[in-house]
Amino acid sequence: MDAALIITTTVTILLAIAGYVFTYLNNLRLSQRKDRLDRVNRQLAELYGPMFSLVNASNIAWQGFRKDHRPNEAYFSSSTTEEDYKEWRLWMSVVFMPINKKLYDLILEKSDLLIETEMDNSLLMFCAHIAAYHAVLEKWNHQDYSEHLSVIAYPKEIEEYARRSYTKLKAEQALLLGKTSS
Repeated sequence: MDAALIITTTVTILLAIAGYVFTYLNNLRLSQRKDRLDRVNRQLAELYGPMFSLVNASNIAWQGFRKDHRPNEAYFSSSTTEEDYKEWRLWMSVVFMPINKKLYDLILEKSDLLIETEMDNSLLMFCAHIAAYHAVLEKWNHQDYSEHLSVIAYPKEIEEYARRSYTKLKAEQALLLGKTSS
């Protein structure tokens, strides 16, 4: 056999193998990128987008409530009147708790979409806060107004967690879509 024919055949075979390997690796990379984009989109649509919105809606409602009700002093103190307590029960029942319940359910139902491998402490504390508040609201349903707060404080850290996570995922989404932040 002619040496030139052997070299030509060998080079052709090596180029074909190299082309196949390149195509395979490129398709694998594109597939992994698509899978990652799909997951980020689900995280934003099903968990972090709604979480960010609910946390912010609750915070805005809270600020509005405090602007109109005892704005320059602690809400619960020795000077809190029965009218103040009544107003608190109303706002908690029809404004804050419905928002909090949606967020609570969202966290429990969509925890598979969390960024971290373990649930952030602010989410755990938020869920405990809301679970404990159910007992307070149940007392209110029976006209027992001896308690007005959950035994577990609202974790303000959830606001930072929601903002940070949402922002991180939006940046990753933009990167995966090939968009640069301006």
